[in-house]
Amino acid sequence: MPVITCIEDLRRLARNRVPRMFYDYADAGSWTETTYRANETDFSQILLRQRVAVDLHSRSLRTLMIGQDVAMPVALAPTGLTGMQHADGEILAARAAGRFGVPFTLSTLSICSIEDVAAHSEVPFWFQLYVLRDRDFVERLIDRARAARCSALMLTLDLQVLGQRHKDIINGMSAPPKPTLANLVDLATKPRWCLSMLGTPRRYFGNVVGHVKGVDDTSSLSAWIGQQFDPRLSWNDVEWIKKRWGGKLILKGIMDPDDARRAVDSGADALIVSNHGGRQLNGAPATIDALPGVVEAVAGRIPVLIDGGIRRGADVVKALALGAAACLIGRPHLWGLAIAGEAGVAHVLDVYRREIDRVMGLSGISKTSEIGRDLIFGRPRQPR
Repeated sequence: MPVITCIEDLRRLARNRVPRMFYDYADAGSWTETTYRANETDFSQILLRQRVAVDLHSRSLRTLMIGQDVAMPVALAPTGLTGMQHADGEILAARAAGRFGVPFTLSTLSICSIEDVAAHSEVPFWFQLYVLRDRDFVERLIDRARAARCSALMLTLDLQVLGQRHKDIINGMSAPPKPTLANLVDLATKPRWCLSMLGTPRRYFGNVVGHVKGVDDTSSLSAWIGQQFDPRLSWNDVEWIKKRWGGKLILKGIMDPDDARRAVDSGADALIVSNHGGRQLNGAPATIDALPGVVEAVAGRIPVLIDGGIRRGADVVKALALGAAACLIGRPHLWGLAIAGEAGVAHVLDVYRREIDRVMGLSGISKTSEIGRDLIFGRPRQPR
């Protein structure tokens, strides 16, 4: 792996390693991508207090995340088509996270199946669930996640209607890529990716193919997925899923204080402040701007996590200072995966570990539990 100084170095390298449609699928937002960009840039408006002459010899990043002891307050977010960034991508990312000591979340729309990841993982992982029209399939997904010993179920609530992502339309995004002239020309420039994909049978949505009647090829799969996102999703479904699951339930996609209070009332064990990485409602606030209002509404009753735009260790510290219990990273671990597989994901996590440790030290902080609102210099900026 070349010298990597920060997450941005990984992004630039990944762009040249992965077919254009899959790189764009991950590194894109909806419509004009205003919210996608704000997720990252709005962190820069938050300043940290610099403290000196504090005994820092015993710094530790270890903490609890929804009752789980973790190496640092960072988890891998669910990302669709991870196995198209690198062959067997979900398996490799889960291994890297497990060995590092942080949670990995498997997406419903993963390439490797729940059972596949469980068979190759040393520790339990989280499973992310979409509420689909086919409720029988949803029930079976929940049962499969339980059988695979998943330690938490993450229910995504903000995909009832799919935001338009221009790049996916232009690229004709599909898994695996359709053999068009443009795709073949692009694939010819990515020989390492092509060779790795030839060495694996995992090229379709592993949680779907073979588990839904009539879905056995690319065309039938695409048609089925396009019809499945359910606009009827309600809080009644959340209660039904919690009862069916019976374990720890995390609600993802909470951006509004009223929804945060409903999440607490639903019996959720944690929630995630998330705008789907800027891939759904363009023009929504950045997640770091929405975080304080959600934290206030929850009032400490359940942990509040956050994802979206977290590219630096300093971003993690800022989120914790504003009340988050932990952060999730999505795109950065995909970039590491694209470059060097399992080792690349491990390197991404190490970049965050080193950056968090140094920012804590320069801020006069020894433990993550000491990070609070007083670490913010001045008054935090108000949402746009």
